[in-house]
Amino acid sequence: MWEEKLKIYDELIAKCPRFERKGKSVPCTSANGHMFSTLNKAGEIGIRFSKEVQKKYMEEWDSTLFKSYNSVMRGYVLVPDNMLQDLDKVAEYLNESYDYVMSLDPKSK
Repeated sequence: MWEEKLKIYDELIAKCPRFERKGKSVPCTSANGHMFSTLNKAGEIGIRFSKEVQKKYMEEWDSTLFKSYNSVMRGYVLVPDNMLQDLDKVAEYLNESYDYVMSLDPKSK
């Protein structure tokens, strides 16, 4: 199950040429020092958005905040499995998330 979701996550990220997947044990994307998507151990994908956009997408997607390792990850919305049928559409959301983190102040290393 997890390997299947990792394959889907990799396919999704392959549709977004501006960034690439990082992380071996915790697959994720990050830019500007900020992580903006991840795949948890349950095989669920979370994408980061601003507070206003989170609320909008949780309602539109009939979803919740994303959880990883039994903790709510503030800023991340759970991508429902039914949305993974249209990776082109999800890639649009992932690109929106990338633009969001690029608008934030860079995190120092």
